[in-house]
Amino acid sequence: MHIAFLLFPGVTQLDLTGPAQFLSRLPNAKVDLVWDSLDPVPTDAGFSILPTATFADVPRADLLCVPGGMGVASVIDHPRALDWVRQVGADAQWVTSVCTGAMVLGAAGLLNGYKATTHWAWHDLLALFGAEPVQARTVIDRNRATGGGVTAGIDFALTLMARIAGDDVARAVQLALEYDPAPPFDSGSPAKAGPDLVDIYTERANRLAPARRTDLIAAARRLGFQPV
Repeated sequence: MHIAFLLFPGVTQLDLTGPAQFLSRLPNAKVDLVWDSLDPVPTDAGFSILPTATFADVPRADLLCVPGGMGVASVIDHPRALDWVRQVGADAQWVTSVCTGAMVLGAAGLLNGYKATTHWAWHDLLALFGAEPVQARTVIDRNRATGGGVTAGIDFALTLMARIAGDDVARAVQLALEYDPAPPFDSGSPAKAGPDLVDIYTERANRLAPARRTDLIAAARRLGFQPV
């Protein structure tokens, strides 16, 4: 199975590396990290990742995955990147995303009429990009699979592995990678964290990237999507 991840400047590396670590354990899997060039790609964690292939090298794949991150709006405005997502997604057996990567799938026209999820803070924008928003950690609708924010990519990957290779394979990989989460805090969702912590996160996010939401809305409008 050829698995192609879109790697782009400003990607949230765990959106990509979490699912890639798990999906690479699928039988006969080949993973490519794809960008416009083979130059190191900076992530939002302060380090770079090397692509393994360019858009021209990977015209098709069995599984397409688009992670999210601070650079999503720039990807939507990158004609070659969006054309590549559209091209590979048209024929892939599985068209998938993690976190705000769902906006890229939507911008490429690959979520029209499909149920999908994304990071809780951006969930309201899914409908703008043609998807039917569902509040869940992983959503599978036909051959579209979307994961929630960042760490949800691991649950997303295990769910997808089970669909592709069966529960036994997914369970074995979960054991091999010792995915047995027991976080010290129970604040991983807005409902559990409470309004005060949500406000702190929102203020910090707006301070660090004040135009991120407006950039996504503007990119959608340039592609002809209208607010719902």
